[in-house]
Amino acid sequence: MATQSDSGALPQDTRIGRTALRVTDLAEMTEFYRTIVGLTVLRQAETTAVLGVAETPLLVLERDEDAADRHRSAAGLFHNAFRVPSREELGDALARLRDGWQLSGASDHGVSEALYSTDPEGNGIEIYRDFPRSEWPNDPNGGIRMVTRPLDLGPIEAAAAGASELPAGTDIGHVHLEVSSLGAFRDFYVDTVGFEIRATVPDAVFVAAGGYHHHVAGNTWNHRTEPVNGSGLSWFEVIVPEPAALETIRERIATGQYTATELNDGFAVAGPDEVEVRFRVAS
Repeated sequence: MATQSDSGALPQDTRIGRTALRVTDLAEMTEFYRTIVGLTVLRQAETTAVLGVAETPLLVLERDEDAADRHRSAAGLFHNAFRVPSREELGDALARLRDGWQLSGASDHGVSEALYSTDPEGNGIEIYRDFPRSEWPNDPNGGIRMVTRPLDLGPIEAAAAGASELPAGTDIGHVHLEVSSLGAFRDFYVDTVGFEIRATVPDAVFVAAGGYHHHVAGNTWNHRTEPVNGSGLSWFEVIVPEPAALETIRERIATGQYTATELNDGFAVAGPDEVEVRFRVAS
Protein backbone atom coordinates (compact mmCIF):
# COMPACT_ATOMS: atom_id res chain seq x y z
CA MET A 1 0.00 0.00 0.00
CA ALA A 2 1.28 3.46 -0.85
CA THR A 3 1.87 5.60 2.21
CA GLN A 4 3.03 9.13 2.90
CA SER A 5 6.79 9.18 3.43
CA ASP A 6 8.48 10.25 6.63
CA SER A 7 9.59 13.40 4.85
CA GLY A 8 5.93 14.36 4.36
CA ALA A 9 5.93 13.89 0.61
CA LEU A 10 2.69 12.75 -0.93
CA PRO A 11 2.29 9.03 -1.73
CA GLN A 12 3.48 7.54 -5.00
CA ASP A 13 0.01 7.15 -6.53
CA THR A 14 -1.22 10.69 -5.88
CA ARG A 15 -2.78 12.18 -9.02
CA ILE A 16 -5.02 14.92 -10.35
CA GLY A 17 -8.73 14.07 -10.55
CA ARG A 18 -11.44 16.25 -12.05
CA THR A 19 -11.12 19.89 -12.96
CA ALA A 20 -14.08 22.29 -13.12
CA LEU A 21 -14.65 25.36 -15.24
CA ARG A 22 -17.15 28.15 -14.63
CA VAL A 23 -18.65 28.86 -18.06
CA THR A 24 -21.20 31.26 -19.52
CA ASP A 25 -22.34 29.16 -22.52
CA LEU A 26 -22.77 25.59 -21.31
CA ALA A 27 -24.03 24.22 -24.63
CA GLU A 28 -21.17 25.64 -26.68
CA MET A 29 -18.51 24.55 -24.21
CA THR A 30 -19.96 21.05 -23.88
CA GLU A 31 -19.97 20.65 -27.66
CA PHE A 32 -16.40 21.90 -27.94
CA TYR A 33 -15.03 19.49 -25.35
CA ARG A 34 -17.01 16.65 -26.93
CA THR A 35 -16.17 17.17 -30.60
CA ILE A 36 -12.76 18.87 -30.51
CA VAL A 37 -11.08 17.58 -27.35
CA GLY A 38 -12.84 14.23 -27.68
CA LEU A 39 -14.42 13.77 -24.25
CA THR A 40 -17.67 11.88 -23.75
CA VAL A 41 -20.65 13.56 -22.08
CA LEU A 42 -21.30 11.39 -19.02
CA ARG A 43 -23.98 13.48 -17.31
CA GLN A 44 -25.78 16.65 -18.22
CA ALA A 45 -28.25 18.89 -16.41
CA GLU A 46 -29.58 22.40 -16.80
CA THR A 47 -26.56 24.07 -15.22
CA THR A 48 -23.81 21.43 -15.34
CA ALA A 49 -22.17 18.94 -17.65
CA VAL A 50 -19.71 16.21 -16.69
CA LEU A 51 -17.41 14.91 -19.39
CA GLY A 52 -14.78 12.19 -19.34
CA VAL A 53 -13.58 8.95 -20.90
CA ALA A 54 -15.25 5.54 -20.48
CA GLU A 55 -16.97 6.02 -17.10
CA THR A 56 -14.26 8.27 -15.63
CA PRO A 57 -15.21 11.93 -15.17
CA LEU A 58 -12.44 14.41 -15.98
CA LEU A 59 -14.07 17.79 -16.60
CA VAL A 60 -17.03 19.50 -14.94
CA LEU A 61 -18.62 22.50 -16.65
CA GLU A 62 -20.64 24.77 -14.32
CA ARG A 63 -22.92 27.30 -16.00
CA ASP A 64 -22.93 30.83 -14.64
CA GLU A 65 -24.41 33.11 -17.27
CA ASP A 66 -23.72 36.16 -15.11
CA ALA A 67 -20.02 35.44 -14.64
CA ALA A 68 -17.87 38.25 -15.94
CA ASP A 69 -14.88 37.49 -18.11
CA ARG A 70 -11.82 36.73 -16.05
CA HIS A 71 -10.03 40.00 -15.35
CA ARG A 72 -6.70 40.34 -17.12
CA SER A 73 -4.90 40.74 -13.77
CA ALA A 74 -6.64 37.81 -12.07
CA ALA A 75 -4.88 34.55 -11.22
CA GLY A 76 -6.40 31.28 -12.40
CA LEU A 77 -5.95 28.67 -15.09
CA PHE A 78 -3.02 28.64 -17.51
CA HIS A 79 -4.15 25.28 -18.91
CA ASN A 80 -5.81 21.98 -18.14
CA ALA A 81 -3.62 19.18 -19.48
CA PHE A 82 -5.26 16.06 -20.88
CA ARG A 83 -2.76 13.19 -20.99
CA VAL A 84 -3.33 10.51 -23.64
CA PRO A 85 -1.81 7.02 -23.59
CA SER A 86 0.11 7.09 -26.87
CA ARG A 87 1.22 9.07 -29.92
CA GLU A 88 -1.69 7.61 -31.89
CA GLU A 89 -4.22 9.41 -29.70
CA LEU A 90 -2.13 12.57 -29.87
CA GLY A 91 -2.29 12.36 -33.65
CA ASP A 92 -6.06 12.02 -33.51
CA ALA A 93 -6.26 15.07 -31.23
CA LEU A 94 -4.10 17.05 -33.66
CA ALA A 95 -6.46 16.16 -36.51
CA ARG A 96 -9.53 17.25 -34.55
CA LEU A 97 -7.92 20.56 -33.62
CA ARG A 98 -6.87 21.28 -37.19
CA ASP A 99 -10.14 20.17 -38.78
CA GLY A 100 -12.57 21.82 -36.37
CA TRP A 101 -10.74 24.42 -34.34
CA GLN A 102 -7.19 25.77 -34.13
CA LEU A 103 -3.79 24.68 -32.88
CA SER A 104 -2.00 27.47 -31.03
CA GLY A 105 1.26 25.68 -30.24
CA ALA A 106 3.16 22.40 -30.13
CA SER A 107 6.22 21.60 -28.03
CA ASP A 108 8.69 18.86 -27.21
CA HIS A 109 9.36 19.21 -23.47
CA GLY A 110 11.91 16.42 -23.16
CA VAL A 111 9.49 14.53 -20.91
CA SER A 112 6.47 14.81 -23.22
CA GLU A 113 5.17 16.04 -26.54
CA ALA A 114 2.31 18.49 -26.27
CA LEU A 115 -0.33 20.28 -28.31
CA TYR A 116 -1.83 23.58 -27.16
CA SER A 117 -5.07 25.42 -27.81
CA THR A 118 -7.75 27.45 -26.04
CA ASP A 119 -11.45 26.72 -25.67
CA PRO A 120 -14.23 29.10 -26.83
CA GLU A 121 -14.11 31.00 -23.52
CA GLY A 122 -10.35 31.43 -23.48
CA ASN A 123 -9.31 28.61 -21.13
CA GLY A 124 -5.97 27.06 -21.99
CA ILE A 125 -5.82 23.41 -23.06
CA GLU A 126 -2.88 21.06 -23.40
CA ILE A 127 -3.21 17.57 -24.88
CA TYR A 128 -0.03 15.57 -24.43
CA ARG A 129 1.59 12.19 -24.16
CA ASP A 130 4.57 11.29 -21.99
CA PHE A 131 7.81 9.80 -23.16
CA PRO A 132 8.86 6.72 -21.13
CA ARG A 133 10.22 7.76 -17.73
CA SER A 134 13.53 6.12 -18.54
CA GLU A 135 14.00 8.75 -21.25
CA TRP A 136 13.25 11.80 -19.09
CA PRO A 137 16.31 14.06 -18.74
CA ASN A 138 17.33 14.46 -15.11
CA ASP A 139 19.04 17.45 -13.60
CA PRO A 140 21.98 17.15 -11.18
CA ASN A 141 19.77 17.94 -8.16
CA GLY A 142 17.49 14.95 -8.67
CA GLY A 143 14.69 16.76 -10.44
CA ILE A 144 13.61 16.81 -14.07
CA ARG A 145 15.19 18.97 -16.75
CA MET A 146 12.23 20.19 -18.76
CA VAL A 147 12.79 22.01 -22.03
CA THR A 148 10.66 23.66 -24.69
CA ARG A 149 11.60 22.79 -28.26
CA PRO A 150 9.55 22.93 -31.47
CA LEU A 151 7.61 19.70 -31.93
CA ASP A 152 7.94 17.86 -35.22
CA LEU A 153 4.31 17.27 -36.13
CA GLY A 154 5.07 14.86 -38.97
CA PRO A 155 5.32 11.72 -36.81
CA ILE A 156 2.27 12.86 -34.83
CA GLU A 157 0.21 13.21 -37.99
CA ALA A 158 1.42 9.84 -39.28
CA ALA A 159 0.39 8.07 -36.08
CA ALA A 160 -3.26 9.21 -36.22
CA ALA A 161 -5.88 6.49 -36.54
CA GLY A 162 -8.94 8.68 -37.08
CA ALA A 163 -10.60 8.31 -33.67
CA SER A 164 -13.16 10.96 -32.73
CA GLU A 165 -12.96 10.34 -28.98
CA LEU A 166 -10.25 10.19 -26.36
CA PRO A 167 -9.65 6.61 -25.20
CA ALA A 168 -9.95 4.99 -21.80
CA GLY A 169 -6.73 5.71 -19.93
CA THR A 170 -6.79 9.42 -20.73
CA ASP A 171 -6.62 11.55 -17.59
CA ILE A 172 -5.84 15.02 -16.34
CA GLY A 173 -2.08 14.72 -16.17
CA HIS A 174 -1.55 18.14 -14.63
CA VAL A 175 -3.04 21.54 -13.96
CA HIS A 176 -0.99 24.64 -14.72
CA LEU A 177 -1.92 27.82 -12.86
CA GLU A 178 -1.22 31.50 -13.30
CA VAL A 179 -0.37 32.77 -9.80
CA SER A 180 0.48 36.05 -8.17
CA SER A 181 3.33 34.68 -6.02
CA LEU A 182 5.62 31.68 -6.53
CA GLY A 183 6.54 31.87 -2.86
CA ALA A 184 2.91 31.40 -1.81
CA PHE A 185 2.56 28.65 -4.42
CA ARG A 186 5.52 26.75 -2.94
CA ASP A 187 4.39 27.31 0.63
CA PHE A 188 1.01 25.76 -0.07
CA TYR A 189 1.60 23.03 -2.63
CA VAL A 190 5.00 21.88 -1.32
CA ASP A 191 5.25 22.75 2.39
CA THR A 192 1.58 22.18 3.25
CA VAL A 193 0.16 19.72 0.73
CA GLY A 194 3.35 17.70 0.25
CA PHE A 195 4.19 17.86 -3.45
CA GLU A 196 7.88 17.92 -4.33
CA ILE A 197 9.55 20.47 -6.58
CA ARG A 198 10.50 18.68 -9.79
CA ALA A 199 11.63 21.54 -12.02
CA THR A 200 11.99 25.28 -12.11
CA VAL A 201 12.33 27.61 -15.07
CA PRO A 202 12.34 31.42 -15.03
CA ASP A 203 9.20 32.54 -13.17
CA ALA A 204 7.64 29.05 -12.95
CA VAL A 205 7.69 26.07 -10.58
CA PHE A 206 6.62 22.49 -11.36
CA VAL A 207 5.64 20.17 -8.50
CA ALA A 208 4.58 16.52 -8.37
CA ALA A 209 4.23 13.35 -6.35
CA GLY A 210 5.79 9.96 -7.01
CA GLY A 211 8.56 11.19 -9.28
CA TYR A 212 6.22 12.48 -12.00
CA HIS A 213 7.41 15.52 -13.96
CA HIS A 214 4.56 17.69 -12.66
CA HIS A 215 1.03 17.41 -11.34
CA VAL A 216 0.66 21.14 -10.61
CA ALA A 217 2.60 24.09 -12.00
CA GLY A 218 2.51 27.77 -11.21
CA ASN A 219 3.86 30.67 -13.23
CA THR A 220 4.01 34.46 -12.99
CA TRP A 221 4.70 35.05 -16.68
CA ASN A 222 1.68 37.33 -17.16
CA HIS A 223 2.07 39.19 -13.86
CA ARG A 224 -1.26 38.32 -12.29
CA THR A 225 -1.91 40.31 -9.11
CA GLU A 226 -5.52 39.56 -8.08
CA PRO A 227 -7.33 36.44 -6.81
CA VAL A 228 -9.17 34.18 -9.23
CA ASN A 229 -12.48 35.69 -10.40
CA GLY A 230 -15.09 35.54 -13.12
CA SER A 231 -15.34 32.72 -15.62
CA GLY A 232 -12.62 30.10 -15.90
CA LEU A 233 -11.21 27.76 -13.29
CA SER A 234 -13.69 26.85 -10.56
CA TRP A 235 -11.76 24.05 -8.77
CA PHE A 236 -9.57 21.02 -9.29
CA GLU A 237 -9.00 17.78 -7.40
CA VAL A 238 -5.96 16.14 -5.87
CA ILE A 239 -6.60 12.42 -5.27
CA VAL A 240 -4.51 10.45 -2.77
CA PRO A 241 -4.45 6.64 -2.60
CA GLU A 242 -5.32 6.10 1.06
CA PRO A 243 -7.08 7.82 4.00
CA ALA A 244 -3.94 8.37 6.07
CA ALA A 245 -2.52 10.70 3.42
CA LEU A 246 -5.76 12.68 3.32
CA GLU A 247 -5.67 13.11 7.09
CA THR A 248 -2.06 14.28 6.97
CA ILE A 249 -2.98 17.02 4.52
CA ARG A 250 -6.01 17.95 6.62
CA GLU A 251 -3.86 18.27 9.76
CA ARG A 252 -1.27 20.41 8.03
CA ILE A 253 -3.91 22.74 6.67
CA ALA A 254 -5.46 23.06 10.13
CA THR A 255 -2.17 24.42 11.50
CA GLY A 256 -1.68 26.96 8.70
CA GLN A 257 -3.41 30.01 7.28
CA TYR A 258 -5.95 28.18 5.12
CA THR A 259 -9.32 26.73 6.14
CA ALA A 260 -10.69 23.35 5.06
CA THR A 261 -14.36 22.98 4.14
CA GLU A 262 -15.79 19.48 4.46
CA LEU A 263 -17.28 17.78 1.38
CA ASN A 264 -19.15 14.49 1.12
CA ASP A 265 -16.05 12.69 -0.14
CA GLY A 266 -13.22 14.80 1.27
CA PHE A 267 -12.56 18.49 1.80
CA ALA A 268 -11.84 21.69 -0.12
CA VAL A 269 -9.41 24.53 0.50
CA ALA A 270 -9.27 27.98 -1.05
CA GLY A 271 -5.50 28.11 -1.46
CA PRO A 272 -3.24 30.84 -2.82
CA ASP A 273 -5.08 33.32 -5.04
CA GLU A 274 -8.32 31.73 -3.75
CA VAL A 275 -7.99 28.82 -6.18
CA GLU A 276 -10.15 26.01 -4.77
CA VAL A 277 -8.38 22.68 -4.42
CA ARG A 278 -10.40 19.61 -3.45
CA PHE A 279 -8.81 16.59 -1.78
CA ARG A 280 -10.22 13.07 -1.62
CA VAL A 281 -9.22 9.42 -1.48
CA ALA A 282 -9.24 7.35 -4.67
CA SER A 283 -12.38 5.26 -5.00
